[in-house]
Amino acid sequence: MKNIVLFTFCISSFISFTQRDYFGGEIYSKEQYQYGKIDVKFKAAKGSGILSTFFTYKNGSEIAGTPWEEIDIEVFGKGNAQSWQSNIITGIAGEQREMSEGVHNYDFSFADDYHLFSLEWTPNYVAWYVDGKLERKKEADSSQAKKLINPQSLRMNLWAAKWTEWVGTFDTSALPQYQLIDYIQYSAYTPGAGKDGSDFTKKWKDNFMFLDENRWQKASWTFDGNLVQFNPKNAFVSAGHLVLAITKKGEEIDVTKIFTNE
Repeated sequence: MKNIVLFTFCISSFISFTQRDYFGGEIYSKEQYQYGKIDVKFKAAKGSGILSTFFTYKNGSEIAGTPWEEIDIEVFGKGNAQSWQSNIITGIAGEQREMSEGVHNYDFSFADDYHLFSLEWTPNYVAWYVDGKLERKKEADSSQAKKLINPQSLRMNLWAAKWTEWVGTFDTSALPQYQLIDYIQYSAYTPGAGKDGSDFTKKWKDNFMFLDENRWQKASWTFDGNLVQFNPKNAFVSAGHLVLAITKKGEEIDVTKIFTNE
């Protein structure tokens, strides 16, 4: 949705914990990557207003006057979590930003089982896949994909947006909710040298047997339009999964109930 997808923090809009009634979780990679294929297998959260995401982001894009570079996968919690949005964001922070949203509807819920989302980013195109099936492709010579020229961090978060026309009204009665990430894998872009002619070579895979603090950091901020505060306590590893939780302020997370319906 236009001028909405501010997944990442804005330095000018840090807000203390006492100013939010709900908490969410986010982790982001310490390293930035230029091009490659990222596979993320996860189960989304349900609930109107809630977003389960994976995205890439050029650090510092939020600084006014700076070129913005971002590629998104966002699963809507509304409508039984049966749709998701692909997007590229470019332009200039604080000025005009360009969006290229695409909404993809399915006949099943992404909150009922794990699904593999894959993102391919090369100098020539950006492509999004679900469970190995190509959903969308943006060629660099005819779209804003050609503006994605800098390394980006890898990020996953669970949050709630204020824009009801985009995500629906935040259903606080649905809380707590969890985004469960089984694994994330990064493969470098190696044209002509990838496995089975894929042009991508696996570099690492994180199965989240523990939270690798050499690779990941936890967020502790919020931003305008986000109804939750990112709390480090709402991003943790349990039972071989990365768990991102969205909770009410003061609500304790009962880990024993997270995987009840697995």
